[in-house]
This record gives sequence, structure tokens and C-alpha cells, in this order.
Amino acid sequence: MVYYYNGKKIFYKFVHGKSTCPILLMHGWGCDGSIFNKLMEFFPNRSFLIVDFPPFGNSDKAIEDWNIFSYVGMIMSLCEHLHIEKCDLLAHSFGGRVALILCAVKRSLVHTCILVDSAGMKPRFNLKRRINVLRYKINKKLGKDTQKYGSKDYLALSDEHKRIFVSVVNTFLEDYCKRIRTKTLIIWGELDDQTPLYMAKRINKLIHASKLKVIKDSGHFCFLDKPLEFYKLVNDFWEEN
Repeated sequence: MVYYYNGKKIFYKFVHGKSTCPILLMHGWGCDGSIFNKLMEFFPNRSFLIVDFPPFGNSDKAIEDWNIFSYVGMIMSLCEHLHIEKCDLLAHSFGGRVALILCAVKRSLVHTCILVDSAGMKPRFNLKRRINVLRYKINKKLGKDTQKYGSKDYLALSDEHKRIFVSVVNTFLEDYCKRIRTKTLIIWGELDDQTPLYMAKRINKLIHASKLKVIKDSGHFCFLDKPLEFYKLVNDFWEEN
């Protein structure tokens, strides 16, 4: 189905189950809602709202002036359109950024929150990173090619989407975490090299009464690496709450 937010096409699926509190699934950067297809099979009685974050999946590609708060506003607008007053969040990576802000500023909408290898924390500025930033600045000043400096996600984007990506990854959400009172489960891949485990521990420390569960021998997509272990953690949390 399609919803228009500020003139931009947003593709979503609303799967109706027996529950009155739907699960809002929010994917990571470079993915789309289909990454959660297997998860929905494990919970056939639940209702699900799955959104393709633009510019990915079937949603609009032209989002020139968007930032992280545009995504938050879009989710709140879509929930209002669908008359969703309360939902459970399950958010991976970039989707976790949206979830953190939602939990802080729209508490009435969120019943529980599950953060999976979530982004949003300021990275440690280690020596390797300092050297890469210095090389980038020097080459930019000299008018040389700077395309090789950046993550795979960044390098794969158009110039327009690179501007959005830079805005998003440079918006740090520690202060939002401090305001969250939602029951929160943090699930992390032990070997995550995109959002390392120290970020999970920081989120756990900042969010009041949150719980952290680490899945061993799994990476940034722990829910795909170890699905049965992941689904058990999710199911136990939902049953408890």
C-alpha cells in the first residue's frame, strides 16, 4: 500500500493479525521491509506494520532535504493515518535511530521497544578513523578524488542521498536515550563491526531499566545469523510485557 507524506510516496504493508497492538518493523539503511519476512512467520497471530524507508524498497527515491527527523515525522503521520494509537517497535540499525527518537518524543505511541544492532551512538574516534578523516580533508583541499573515503553504504549512494546519509550518521542520540522510559530490549550481535558492542552497552546504560542480550558468533544482522536464538529472545520479551 502507498501513503504520501509531504508529497513523497511511502510504501508500507499492514498485516492484520489477532492482536490489537501491531508490531512496527523498521529496517536498516540500504535494506527494505522484506528483510523481516521470516520474522513475521514466527509470530502469525500478531499484526505488523512494515515500512520501506525512502529511498529504499518501493518508496520514493527523491527525498532531497530529508534528515532523521523527517523519518520520525513520517512514521508518526502514517500511524495517525492508520489510527494506530499504540504499537510495539522492533528496529534494526538505522531503524533504531528512528525508534530512539520516537520513544523519547512520542511515548504514548510506543508500548515496548526492541533495538537490534541499533545505530545512533557517537563512534569512538580511534587512530585509524582520525587518519582517514585527515587524509580525506587533505585530498579535498587539494582537489583530489575523495570517493574512496567512506563506508560501503556511503559509497553506494548518489550525491543527493550521500548528503542525507551524512546528516543522519552525524546526528547522535545519546540525549534522547536519557529521556526514554519505554520497556526496551537491546539485542546485539557479538561480532557486529558496523555498530560495535560498546554502542549497545552505552544504550543500555542510558535507557532506564533496559535489558541487553548479546547473541554470540553473530554480526550486524544477528536476527539473520542466529534466527532461532533471536526469535526466542523476542518472544520471551513480548510475553513478559
